[in-house]
Amino acid sequence: QVQLVESGGGSVQAGGSLRLSCTRSGYPYPNMCMGWFRRAPGKEREGVAILLTGGRQTYYDDSVKGRFTISKDNAKNTLYLEMSSLKPEDTAMYYCAADIRECFGGVLALLTSAFSYWGQGTQVTVSS
Repeated sequence: QVQLVESGGGSVQAGGSLRLSCTRSGYPYPNMCMGWFRRAPGKEREGVAILLTGGRQTYYDDSVKGRFTISKDNAKNTLYLEMSSLKPEDTAMYYCAADIRECFGGVLALLTSAFSYWGQGTQVTVSS
């Protein structure tokens, strides 16, 4: 079993920055695909970025490339999402997710149904 707890959300003005954290507990699988997803009001959950905990593989949605950076600290079992140049359209509940496998590439990379473990979410609100 894997448990995920997000933190770091908040309210910022457009152009600002935030860093989200996701702490993982449970069985210490050496290689997992972990990522960040978000759901804006009235919209479906969508993928933001993923990485492989045992390697360097990363993948970003086009909407956040160049603004968001996903990273990990395996010693702390923590996943991060550094968000900069935030826009009002980035407003959403942000979720951490994980699955016990290599990360998929291409169109399957950010598929929400491919992740088995989810956190409760942390709210990010960007005002104009």
